[in-house]
Amino acid sequence: MTRRYWNINLEEMMEAGVHFGHGTRKWNPRMAPYISAKCKGIHILNLTRTARFLSEACDLVFDAASRGKQFLIVGTKNKAADSVARAAIRARCHYVNKKWLGGMLTNWSTTETRLQKFRDLRMEQKTGRLARLPKRDAAMLKRQLSHLQTYLGGIKYMTGLPDIVIIVDQQEEYTALRECITLGIPTICLIDTNCDPDLADISIPANDDAIASIRLILTKLVFAICEGRSSYIRNP
Repeated sequence: MTRRYWNINLEEMMEAGVHFGHGTRKWNPRMAPYISAKCKGIHILNLTRTARFLSEACDLVFDAASRGKQFLIVGTKNKAADSVARAAIRARCHYVNKKWLGGMLTNWSTTETRLQKFRDLRMEQKTGRLARLPKRDAAMLKRQLSHLQTYLGGIKYMTGLPDIVIIVDQQEEYTALRECITLGIPTICLIDTNCDPDLADISIPANDDAIASIRLILTKLVFAICEGRSSYIRNP
């Protein structure tokens, strides 16, 4: 795996609040090695360890992107949704940021069918066919198109299972994580102090409630992916 310097700055992470965990009563004891202190009833994460795991994750995605691999970024809670969409679009990754539909990966044939329906409806709308239908039929299909856009819009160009899945908030996206584990898809998880660090292939201890923290972690990963993609384009 290619080793690179990703400019992961501890001061920058502190400013983004990456080090703030959950309350000391709401924690997973397996996170103990990643916690450095307690402050006013809040666990404080060890940012040196966070930086190390984030660097490993950047190395992994750079290497994968440089070999043309495909990524899926998952983060559906309100605080993560916009950051997930922006990061994925910038790095040309697939994403899910509204709701994880159970079986999205483990029942891929059904997902493919839904995606094909989505593409067909988009084409019908683009060509004006929907506008020529009776009002009731057109309204029903437009509602269906809107629903598919909401839940599948971020994966509309996905033609197969992703090579790596990046998950924001392990607890919130546990179903997605289990599907990846079942299929053997490598995962990178942003985990807070209430998570199990042993579930993902690379777990990045970080505040999963602060928008600035989520955005910073995603920015570093996206930069590594973009660098890897540039390498892939230069050396096909």
